[in-house]
Amino acid sequence: MREISLAEAKGLPRWRQPIALLVIFAIAMPLAFNVWAALLNNFVIEVADFDGAAIGWLHSIREVPGFLAVGVIAIIMFMREQLLGIISLALLGVATAITAWFPTFGGILTLTMLSSIGFHYYETVNQSLQLQWIDKKRAPQMLGWLSAVGSCATLIAYVSIVLTWKYLGLTYNVAYMIAGGSTLMLSVFAFFYFPYFRADTPQVTKMVLKKRYGLYYALQFMAGARRQIFMVFVGFMMVERFGFEVHQLTALYLINLVINIFMAPVIGGLVARFGERRALLFEYLGLILVFSAYGGIYWFGWGVVLASILYVVDHIFFALALALKTYFQKIADPEDIAPTAAVAFTINHISAVFLPVLLGYLWLTSPALVFVAATFMALGSFSLALLIPRHPEKGNETIFGGIGQPRSA
Repeated sequence: MREISLAEAKGLPRWRQPIALLVIFAIAMPLAFNVWAALLNNFVIEVADFDGAAIGWLHSIREVPGFLAVGVIAIIMFMREQLLGIISLALLGVATAITAWFPTFGGILTLTMLSSIGFHYYETVNQSLQLQWIDKKRAPQMLGWLSAVGSCATLIAYVSIVLTWKYLGLTYNVAYMIAGGSTLMLSVFAFFYFPYFRADTPQVTKMVLKKRYGLYYALQFMAGARRQIFMVFVGFMMVERFGFEVHQLTALYLINLVINIFMAPVIGGLVARFGERRALLFEYLGLILVFSAYGGIYWFGWGVVLASILYVVDHIFFALALALKTYFQKIADPEDIAPTAAVAFTINHISAVFLPVLLGYLWLTSPALVFVAATFMALGSFSLALLIPRHPEKGNETIFGGIGQPRSA
């Protein structure tokens, strides 16, 4: 793999520049992961007879590699980040492709662990490369466009599932083979087609923990807890309580994707205009209302229409997560981006390791209480977001100025 600097890369054709590789990444990952997630709840209930406790165990196992994402720091001492990202994508693709070959509790957990290693190590590297390769002034807009690209790729996959599942008798095995195989082929293409892009600032290859990143760490911890509620229990609720079939749940995903294709670039522009503080406050306030309403579905018997609307609204808020990335980009030392991305992923997954199991058992007692707990988590995130300054930068990480250093002028 030929090595060139980012400055030299500007002389390449557009389709071989770093942003083109990020687009390939944005297409490849969701083809495997999002198809796996879309089929998962129906697959484990219909094929493996999972209950709430079993799905909690599965997602806790799935999040262990995320908790160990700090290991990326050790790997990049010997391997380029770009190569690690490509290898991780390939592993995700292979594990997804053969998921339906082992339809037992142990088999599903084993393949989930392998695909999760690929997914989480890819995500750690991808976030690092995005923040290294994209200029700060363009970052919110570009991250929004990359999110939209990923949504387009997933949209194509989901439309295929909706159109073929019921009418052509598509099976879990065929769907997983096509999705995982596509990701594998794109990772092979990325390896042979693109040169290695050398960032302007060499990355620190040791663990970085700094006081002034404290608020970012706390927000990452809470973001991990919030993600688990949606990933583990909301989709499970749609299948268990309302009896959604594969094509029906996938149709909801389709609605989410179409909205995200148009909204993600807009949200990127709004974050650039109004700042990370306002964007995150809006997200967390919305989540407080959404999680409260989920609880109301169980307590007051609200129906499937409201549940479907909440599902779509909940997913839209994920697009605002780019504000957390750009907040860190503004306050970080350039050489800290790669190691801090790994540390942040580990922090993000601390709650993910134990929360699905604990809430899975709570689900057996009262699903509504799971969403009450989620409401308080969103409230905690909202409180933390109040500490973000209007114009974050190095030395001005919180509304109180830098943590452990003088505030910049």
